[in-house]
Amino acid sequence: MINSVSLYLKFAGISIRSQMQYRASFIMLMMGNFIVTGIEFITIVVLFSRFGSVQGWQMAEVAMFYGLINVSFALSEAFGRGFDIFAQQVISGEFDRVLLRPRATELQVLAHDFQLMRAGRLLQGLVILIWASGNIGVEWDIARIALLTFSVLSGVMIFTGLLIMQAAMCFWSTQSLEIMNSFTYGGVFATQWPLPTLNRWFARIFIFVIPLAFVNYFPLLAVLGKPDALGFPVWLQWVSPLVGVLFLTISLLIWRFGVRHYRSTGS
Repeated sequence: MINSVSLYLKFAGISIRSQMQYRASFIMLMMGNFIVTGIEFITIVVLFSRFGSVQGWQMAEVAMFYGLINVSFALSEAFGRGFDIFAQQVISGEFDRVLLRPRATELQVLAHDFQLMRAGRLLQGLVILIWASGNIGVEWDIARIALLTFSVLSGVMIFTGLLIMQAAMCFWSTQSLEIMNSFTYGGVFATQWPLPTLNRWFARIFIFVIPLAFVNYFPLLAVLGKPDALGFPVWLQWVSPLVGVLFLTISLLIWRFGVRHYRSTGS
């Protein structure tokens, strides 16, 4: 395990050094990513400046949702980029070479690409998360800090799990990836808001199908000390980040099932 992590860090280091060869280009890409994702938050600011609150939620509280989900997604998007572009490896036949190497296929695909420019979204999400943390009127303690930290990590696991499932679909078809994109990018957009502000059937998708509510809505209820309008038990709010581990495990099992049934490109 330690050897695998060390190998991945070496691959990531090579990728970072290659991207930093053109520093001006990297800085512009990162700033572009920062600005484009920041436009989404500007719409939230405009909305709250007009109405003051949305169904009892204040702007700083919604900013917590926004910052947490974007930090999680930015980290997953940077580290899990190899799975996001996995279809190219299948189409080109490159994955056949991956199978011949004495390393886990997950590690090799994960290390295939590392997107440093995603630091723009990460930085923007962190700035908003830190600002919101200081303006929600909560007295921070070790329990709340730990819950927020584990929620971010669990969010990384769920988004990475979605990317792995998207990649696993390529073993059968490379033409249906937009379905998974609607869950990943659509999930980021939808869960920037508390679930009660969404349509009830739509909210259930992020509880029972794509469990992003367990890394965003439920833990933030515990952090904010707000009652759950959906009626779930309080204890669930404190253990909800564990769902990320379960979801990532299931996605890896689906990946390995796909690898076992891979029949090469035929080229």
